[in-house]
Amino acid sequence: MIGQGFNQPSNPVAHAEVLALQEAAATLNNYRLVDCELYVTLEPCTMCAGAIIHSRIKRVIFGALEPKAGGLVSQNRTLELPYMNYRVEMTSGVLEEECSEIISSFFRARREAKKAEKRRLKLC
Repeated sequence: MIGQGFNQPSNPVAHAEVLALQEAAATLNNYRLVDCELYVTLEPCTMCAGAIIHSRIKRVIFGALEPKAGGLVSQNRTLELPYMNYRVEMTSGVLEEECSEIISSFFRARREAKKAEKRRLKLC
């Protein structure tokens, strides 16, 4: 593994995929990640799909679909657009149930943290 990333709060472009690509590029000292594969829990959004294409990732593998903002299968098929200058292989549905549970737990924890923060602010 040459790069990893986790979604960051309060930053609209700090998605796990983008951060993993940045770390991998820094590790290899090259933004072209030609022989690399990207493994992600959730289907990347359209922004991340663009970063995947520009980085020249060989293949992206993901588990759960993202029905609201998926950029590879669910909402947009960015990797299949005819005018894209690079083709990325894609595998979806890998450990789909497990990935769906991870994502559900992540967003549940975020919602609970926001509620707790609102309650804390009301007490001040």
